[in-house]
Parts: sequence; structure tokens; C-alpha cells
Amino acid sequence: MVLLIVLTLAGAATLSAGLVVALMPLLRRYGLARPNARSSHLTPTPQGAGLAVVLAAALATAIGLAFGGAAGEVMREAAMVLAASLILAATGAIDDLAPLGPVAKLVPQVLAVTLVVFFAAPADARIFPVLPLALERALAVLAGVWFVNLVNFMDGIDWITVAGCGVPLAALAILGGATLSQGVAAPVLAAALCGALIGFSPFNKPVARVFLGDVGSLPIGLILGYGLYRLALSGHLAAALILPLYYLWDSGTTLLRRLSRRETVWEAHRSHVYQRATDAGWSVGAVVGQIFALDVALGAIALISVWQDSMLISALMLILAMVLVALSAARLVSGPSAMRETSA
Repeated sequence: MVLLIVLTLAGAATLSAGLVVALMPLLRRYGLARPNARSSHLTPTPQGAGLAVVLAAALATAIGLAFGGAAGEVMREAAMVLAASLILAATGAIDDLAPLGPVAKLVPQVLAVTLVVFFAAPADARIFPVLPLALERALAVLAGVWFVNLVNFMDGIDWITVAGCGVPLAALAILGGATLSQGVAAPVLAAALCGALIGFSPFNKPVARVFLGDVGSLPIGLILGYGLYRLALSGHLAAALILPLYYLWDSGTTLLRRLSRRETVWEAHRSHVYQRATDAGWSVGAVVGQIFALDVALGAIALISVWQDSMLISALMLILAMVLVALSAARLVSGPSAMRETSA
């Protein structure tokens, strides 16, 4: 299993890099992203390389599972997740070319998340057995749609999705390879998508030559969200919350802040922690580097939570993770000058 995950990751990285190179002329011609109120870039930049990432992840998953002799049930699970991801990739591609309205984007998101919650995940697996099954599944769909949009909203500076999603995906692949608690399909999907992001990363290095676009960020959110859902279904809810905790914290506190100011929350803005950090004086590389380091620490904390498999330890690890994220977010928004003053 470990060898399968490593080979899948490496294959996806190679495929992704090759596809980005092949697509670049088309993206330069048809997919320029022009700066707006939410943007962190100043000049028109090609977007849509997420198509290469998603296709590479899909191909690497299919090849890896086929050569690994995966059972039919495993292949069906992976196929369902990939089919749902392609629905979101198509939605994102259309939105990148000609912005869609809120309803036109929301309907395929609900459809895609419903497919993976009801038809990809094990039918008898539960997170909260005290709740009626229909209610738990409905809440899972609601959470999944929110998470897909969360990842999309957080894709606002160079390399942030590579760090913010790549590290949790790597942790999911490691956990799956070590414990098999998530089944086979979920960790292979995580490894493939992590590898595809690695292959994309040289082209998105600050200052980026190309962006993911919604064609990439939406399906990335779905695949990562599904991996976290499978981890929670295997009895490790705390770890499933810890791995994406920076994203959850940034988006959650930003939403609450904007609501308290009575702002129109669905309009473009620059209120996220990572955006405020660049405005406070951190370079893009410094912001992403701190998020990467934080996510590595969160991954280690999540691994401890799963390894100990204790409700008390899991609760303590979740509290520790929240404190760490809060301190890191405060450091980011305070800017480098505050750090120099503190050290002085």
C-alpha cells in the first residue's frame, strides 16, 4: 500500500507538470485572470492550470488502483469521487471563462457533494450514531458544499493551495497507507492530488506564471473534503478537523468579522488572514511559508491523535491545534514589524 501511494504521487506530479506545459499556450490566449478587488496579483495572469491538476490526479488514481489490483468496490468509490470532481471542474472552467451566478454555481456543487456522501462513502459508516442517518448525511452535504467553497475562497495568493491543501492531502495519504482506516480509494486519491499539486507548484511559485482557477480549486476542495470525511467516518473526527484547521479558522473568523461589520459577505474582499498578512508587510513567500510550517505541525498533531486513538488525547490535540492556529494567525496579521519590535 505504501509503495502504491508513493508511485501514485510521483506519477501524478509528472503528469501534472507535463499537462501544465501543454496547456499553457491555450491558457495564455483564453484564460487570463485580470486583477479585481479580491486579487493579490497586479497584472493579467493565465488561469485554468487546475485542469491539469485534476486530470493528472484522475489518471494517476485510475492507473495506480488498476496496477494495484484494487477490488471493484474500491474502483467504484474512486470513480464516483472523480466523476463528482469532474462536474465541479466543468463548472469551474465555465466560471473562469464567463462568471456564473450564485445559483448556477451552487447547484452542481450540491449535486457533486451529494454523490460522494451518498454513493461513494460506505453506506453504513457513521460519525454521530445518535443522529438519524438522513440528518447526518444532510449535514455532511451541507458541510461538504461549504468546504468546497472555502477552498475556493482561500485560493487567493501564489502557492497557498499547494501548501494549504497539499500538506493535509499528504497526511491523509500517510494515514491511509499506515492504517487502512479510510479504505484504499481515499488515500490513493489524496496521494494523487498531492502529487498533482506538487507538479503544478513550480508554475505557481511567487510571482506565479499561472493560477489554478476555479476549474482546479473547486474539485480540489471536493477531493480533500472527501478524504477528511472518510477519516472522520473511520472514528477520527478530531484529526479530520485538525488537518484543515488553518483554512477553517481563517475563513470562519473572516466571515464572523464581516458579519459583525454588516458587510455583504458574498462580494469580493481582501479580509482573509492571509490577505491581511500581505497588506501588513509580509511577502507572499513568507505568508505561505508560515502556513506551510503551521500545516506540517497540524499534520503531526493529527497523526498523534490517530495513533493514540483516545478521546481524551484527541480532545487535547484539537485544543493544542486551535491555540497554535490562533497564535499563528495573530502573528500573520500583526506583520513583520511587530515581530521585530517584540524581539527588540
